[in-house]
Amino acid sequence: MSYGTLISPRELHALRQSSSPVLVCDCTFDLADTGAGARGYAAGHIPGAVYVDLDRDLSGAKTGDNGRHPLPRREDVAALMARLGASDDTQVVAYDAVGGAMAARLWWLLRWAGHPASAVLDGGLAAWRAAGLALEQEPPASPRPGRFTLRPPLSATVEYDEVRANLHAQAPRLVVDARAADRFRGENETLDAVGGHIPGAVNRFFRDNLQPDGRFKSPSQLKAEFDALLGATPANRVISQCGSGVTACHNLLGMEIAGLTGAALYPGSWSEWSSRPGSPIATGER
Repeated sequence: MSYGTLISPRELHALRQSSSPVLVCDCTFDLADTGAGARGYAAGHIPGAVYVDLDRDLSGAKTGDNGRHPLPRREDVAALMARLGASDDTQVVAYDAVGGAMAARLWWLLRWAGHPASAVLDGGLAAWRAAGLALEQEPPASPRPGRFTLRPPLSATVEYDEVRANLHAQAPRLVVDARAADRFRGENETLDAVGGHIPGAVNRFFRDNLQPDGRFKSPSQLKAEFDALLGATPANRVISQCGSGVTACHNLLGMEIAGLTGAALYPGSWSEWSSRPGSPIATGER
């Protein structure tokens, strides 16, 4: 059995005790303290987990106008996974201590690389602890390299020019912004030089996908909430964005859990849009 969206702590524990190949990745990261994730990993992580860094491993080279966390190349994703010991039949499980915000990025990248056995630990590190499962401090031994091959993408992207052209399309796609409501309105912007949002976008803060305990809401609840947001727009006409293409993946995961498939990621997101001269900018609720 493989997992393509979420896996529970008990399911992951059982999987690790079986003979099935599994790679567990700790993706915890703090935008305000970029070393905090690695320190947290060293203080205690799920046994056998490797640390995967947002800046180093899950992002590509910056050009100055392609956003704060541009996508790595698909070939680089495959090389990373192989180096960490994953092969084409490996179940990869991503987790973090920040509500799945960073783990969802790895989940999405793996789907983009064509790897369907990619899941996020539901509830993250807190849920693992709450289940009474052990942590360890020592990193695992260096793995034997895996055979991880690129396959047709299971997720889609759109680029800046497509999003810009979408503003004037007769039947525009719906842009869903995963940032907090105040940043969407153009208030309290601390990460990017300009506040606001892409004209016509709607707001779905990624944390709205979660229950109070940090686990994802049920598929039926997520579907009802996304249906209310999207209206008549089908999922395959949705563009997901955020500040830099990271938490937008959380909304894409929420939609996938809800059975709403086919939405695309705008990787550059607001950090790219707001840095490009002449990009139209809206403020307020919508």
